[in-house]
Amino acid sequence: MTLTSSSPAGGLAAVETEIRRACKEARRERTSVNLIAVSKTFEADAIQPVIDAGQRVFGENRVQEAKGKWPALVAAQPAIALHLIGPLQSNKAKEAVALFDAIHSVDRPSLCDALAKEIAAQGKSPQLFVQINTGEEPQKAGIAPAEADDFLARCRDHWGLQISGLMCIPPVDEAVAPHFALTAKIAARNGLKELSMGMSADFATAIQFGATYVRVGSAIFGHR
Repeated sequence: MTLTSSSPAGGLAAVETEIRRACKEARRERTSVNLIAVSKTFEADAIQPVIDAGQRVFGENRVQEAKGKWPALVAAQPAIALHLIGPLQSNKAKEAVALFDAIHSVDRPSLCDALAKEIAAQGKSPQLFVQINTGEEPQKAGIAPAEADDFLARCRDHWGLQISGLMCIPPVDEAVAPHFALTAKIAARNGLKELSMGMSADFATAIQFGATYVRVGSAIFGHR
C-alpha cells in the first residue's frame, strides 16, 4: 500500500480503510486486528496528529529513541500502548520492560534470561512475541522455524515466560504469503493466538493469514 494522503492523520484513515476491506474479505471482525503505528525516527510533532486522530498503539525500533520522546506523550494520553518491534539487546531489557507494553523480538536464550529477571524484579509483564526467521536469513534476527517448538517450550518451562504469539519479517525478495502461513502454522501447533505479521506493503495479505497485529509505518507517516 502507498500513502494516499500528505498528512499522517490522512494516512491513518487510509490504512484503516484498507484494514476494514481486508478483514471483510477474510471474513474477520475488524476488532480482531490491532494496528501498530510504527513511529520510529519520527518526532512528537509528527506523532501527535495520529494520537489526536484516535490511534493508541505505536511501535518503536530502539529503546533509547523511545525513551527520549514517549514519556511526555504517554503522560498526556495514558491509554497509549508502546510496542518494541526492533531487536533488543539483553543489556537493555531493564529499560524495555519498564517502558514497553509489548516486545516483539524475543529470539535468544540470553535475552530470555534478562527478560525473566526484569519481569520478576519489576513486577511488570509486557506482552511477548517470539520472532521467527522464516527465511532463515543469516543477517536477520529470529529463531529458525525448525527450532521454534523447542524454543517456545523452553520459554515456558525454563524461563517461565508467557509468550503471547509470534512475529515474522519475510525476506524482501520473496512472496510473503508462504512466510505468513508458516508463522501461523507454528503458532497454531503451540497454542499461540497472536500473530505480529505484515507491514505497509503487505499487511492486507497478513490479515488473510491470521495476523492479529500489523506493523504499519510509511503508509501512515510517509517515508523516512
